[in-house]
Amino acid sequence: MRMNLSLGCGLPVRVATKAVCVFESVINISEGIDTVTVDALRAAAGDTAVDVHVDADHHRSVFTLAATTLDPVTAAAQALTRAAAARLDLDGHSGVHPRFGAIDVVPFVTLLPEATARNAVVDAARSYARWAGEELGIPTFLYADADPLARTLPDVRRTAFTSRPPDFGPTVAHPSLGAIAVGARPPMIAVNVELATDDLVAAQAIASALRERSGGLPGVRTLAFPLASRGTVQVSMNLVDLEATGMEAACSAVAEAAHGAGLAVARVELVGLVPEGECARWSPWFREWTDFDERITIEARVRAVQ
Repeated sequence: MRMNLSLGCGLPVRVATKAVCVFESVINISEGIDTVTVDALRAAAGDTAVDVHVDADHHRSVFTLAATTLDPVTAAAQALTRAAAARLDLDGHSGVHPRFGAIDVVPFVTLLPEATARNAVVDAARSYARWAGEELGIPTFLYADADPLARTLPDVRRTAFTSRPPDFGPTVAHPSLGAIAVGARPPMIAVNVELATDDLVAAQAIASALRERSGGLPGVRTLAFPLASRGTVQVSMNLVDLEATGMEAACSAVAEAAHGAGLAVARVELVGLVPEGECARWSPWFREWTDFDERITIEARVRAVQ
C-alpha cells in the first residue's frame, strides 16, 4: 500500500550528495486556514522558507527556515514573527492542536555536531526570546537547550503563567498573541500517521501505548487528533531522540498497533523536513510504503535555493 506525502511548499528540489552546513528555525504558527495570511508570512521569511506545511484541522502552519549560516535564519525568524504579530489574533482561534500563542513555538536547530554550532543556536534562541519579549511585548518561555534548567516544551505548556513566569517580556499573556515558547534543540521529526477510521478512542489508545512517558518508545511524544476535513483520525508524533527511535521504527510501530486493533493506515504525513542522515537509515520497504525520499531532506531544500 502506497502512502501520500505532503511536501509542504512544493519547491523544486534537486537531489545531491554534496555536504551542506545547515542551521534552521522551525516556527509553528497558529494559522492554517487563511491561505492569504500564510502566503504573506512565507513571503516575509524570504528564501530561507524552504518548506511550509499547512494544516486546516490543526489550524496551524509550520515554517522551516534554513540556511548554511545562522544569521539569515535569525533575521528571517524575526521578520516572520513581525508579520505574524501584525496579522494574527488568538481570540476565537480553534484547532485540534494545543497552542498558547499565535507564534506558538520557535526552536533554533543546527545539524552540526560541533559544540560551537550548538552554542550558537542557544545564543540565537535566547537573543530572539529577549527581542520578542522586549520589542514586541510578547511573553517568551525558554525550553530545551536554551533554558538553563533544560525544561521541555510539554513542561512549558503545563506550567506557563502558573508556577513558571516568562523568561522575557510581560508577566501576563499578550491579549491577542498569547506567548511564545523559544528553544534550542537537536533535530527532531514531526510525523502524522493517519488511520482509515474515525475512531478517536482507538487512536488515543495507540498514541498512549507508544508514548515514552507511558512506557512506550524512547524519545516519542504522541497525541491523537480527529481530522474533520477527512473523516479520519491521526496519531501525531514528535520524535525527539532520533538515535533512540527513528522515523521508520515509529511509523512501523503505529502501523503494527493499528493492525492489531483491526485498523489500517491511510497515509503517513511528514510535517516539515528530515535530516539526510535520518533518510539514509530508511529501508527500501519504508521508502516504497511511504513514497518518502531524499527530496524531503533539509539539506536538499537548502541546496535548491543556493
